[in-house]
Amino acid sequence: MELCSIASGSSGNCIYVGTEGSHILIDAGISGKRIEEGLNSLELKTADIQGILVTHEHIDHIAGLGVLARRYGIPLYATGGTIEAVKQTKSIGVIEDSLFCVIEPETTFTIGDMTIEPIAISHDAAAPVAYKIRQGEKSAAVMTDLGTYDEKIVQKLKQLDVLLLEANHDVRMLQLGPYPYPLKQRILGNKGHLSNENSGRLLSEVLHDNFKTVILGHLSKENNYPDLAYETVRVEVDMSDNPYRADDFPMYVAKRDQLSCRVAF
Repeated sequence: MELCSIASGSSGNCIYVGTEGSHILIDAGISGKRIEEGLNSLELKTADIQGILVTHEHIDHIAGLGVLARRYGIPLYATGGTIEAVKQTKSIGVIEDSLFCVIEPETTFTIGDMTIEPIAISHDAAAPVAYKIRQGEKSAAVMTDLGTYDEKIVQKLKQLDVLLLEANHDVRMLQLGPYPYPLKQRILGNKGHLSNENSGRLLSEVLHDNFKTVILGHLSKENNYPDLAYETVRVEVDMSDNPYRADDFPMYVAKRDQLSCRVAF
């Protein structure tokens, strides 16, 4: 399997996951042109994509969805609530109903040789999910846009090979920054985004002997820095009461506006 961030951040998100014979995107929150360029860098064409898994309807996750769907007829997988919200987003244009595939949280489906499990998450969207993808004994998950996590999510993320995990903001930067108070409260709330500290705490709960790589993603442009996210998550892992330390596995920070973190496993 292979996972690669084409873009990850508060201004746009698109993640590629694939095997030798199957290729999907998780979200299409940047322009169709940028997605095509990213896939070309992976020696793929947009026509190779067999499905786009939509996490939720916020524009930084669906901005390029309409263009790709209309141009290539790519099936779009999303919860019923997300589909209805996408249809109400005028900026992405009209998408044929036949391209939408309704999924349910905790109910697996297949695309090619990959088995996909949507995981319900807490975020201020219609019916948001994260995704876990498995091929044989290999597995990865893309877990972003959640304000909080519980034991159910921890259990879903155990025994992964690769995890792309949100480290959205530094709490102090957010509190002292220019955002209006209601937006700050939204981000800090249980339906907002994971802070660097909470990202490290969640990661600490899912590490295991065969864990291979973590990619920190969906960083805020205004309320975080890549080096700060990286170091804060490492400190949380080192301070946790599990037997693992941050030096035990590779950790990367996904770039906001370009392809990065290509991981084969």
